Amino acid sequence: MSKVTLKFQKKPVIVEAYQTDVEIIISTLEGDMKASPGDWIITGVDGEQYPCKPDIFERTYQRVN
Repeated sequence: MSKVTLKFQKKPVIVEAYQTDVEIIISTLEGDMKASPGDWIITGVDGEQYPCKPDIFERTYQRVN
């Protein structure tokens, strides 16, 4: 049996985010996660929050007006 690999692109979704300047613990769907100063705290489409490192955030998101 062979596997067929398909390619997918994320749907454009607008999220809210802020950059923290202190270390905090965020309760995520996967459990508690530590956010370090400079990390972005993202609020997803269902109100869930999770931290994101600045370099990943910059490659993944762009600002909208």
